[in-house]
Amino acid sequence: MRLAFLGTPDFAVAALARLVQAGHDIACVYSQPPAPRGRGQVLKPSPVHAFAEAHGLVVRTPASMRDPVEIAAFKALGLDAAAVVAFGQILPAEVLEAPRLGSFNLHGSLLPRWRGAAPIQRAIMAGDPVTGVQVMRMTEGLDEGPVLATATLRIGPLDTAGSLHDRMAAAGAELLADTLAAVARGEAKETPQLAEGVTYAKKIRGREARIDWERPGEVVDCKIRGLSPFPGAWFEAPSDKGPVRVKALLSRFEPGAEGAPGELLDDELLVACGDAAVRLLRVQREGKGPQDAEVFLRGFPLKRGARLG
Repeated sequence: MRLAFLGTPDFAVAALARLVQAGHDIACVYSQPPAPRGRGQVLKPSPVHAFAEAHGLVVRTPASMRDPVEIAAFKALGLDAAAVVAFGQILPAEVLEAPRLGSFNLHGSLLPRWRGAAPIQRAIMAGDPVTGVQVMRMTEGLDEGPVLATATLRIGPLDTAGSLHDRMAAAGAELLADTLAAVARGEAKETPQLAEGVTYAKKIRGREARIDWERPGEVVDCKIRGLSPFPGAWFEAPSDKGPVRVKALLSRFEPGAEGAPGELLDDELLVACGDAAVRLLRVQREGKGPQDAEVFLRGFPLKRGARLG
């Protein structure tokens, strides 16, 4: 088919690569405009933009797909379908309806649960045992369209947003390619989303990232894993020079341990919570790289009885 692909982050790259591999005619790739990145705040293209350019694909980076010039350019592509994966803009009806067969979105949750911007993180933070990827026909409502295909993934006790992201991106790439093939053959079946069970995955805000050790251990564990690797849930550790900010990047829930919230219950980063505890397995001291707990403790020893803030 003749396709347009609209996507921006790493999550979308696998899907674009799979559609290229499948032999589709990618008429144009749309992505968010280059943004300041890194310490130097140099303008850099998005991961999708960079991949598309490296593979000789035409790229457009409009500030808004509601611009009449962009709408006209999109309509002029003569598309069979549009594939959308974490593009980052709400698309108007004129864009969604321009392709002959419609516009299709790959979404990282089991709809109608976790519509919106951060479904992977929110699923882990909520303690969901399963999640998935789905392909839906796009409508003007936020992630409200009928579903054409689903792949379900279990969320493991040591899954982080990063590890789950990678598994979902791979599964989603295959699902999108298979679904578009079914659409081309006229064999795709659409199922309306349920009206019950709607939840919204709000964008992750930095102010959410501080760990509250008064919360139950299960909640703290899910928050740590859901915010890893970015922005990273953090706490303050005591030192001779005052509190030091440390990110917790991986943890394990420990149901049998008890103590005052924030208290270290051993010399290996077992931390008491409002009830039960979590063991910190991977952390990142401010200004340093990520480290496994035992490596971190060799350079920054924290003993039983110390209190984390």
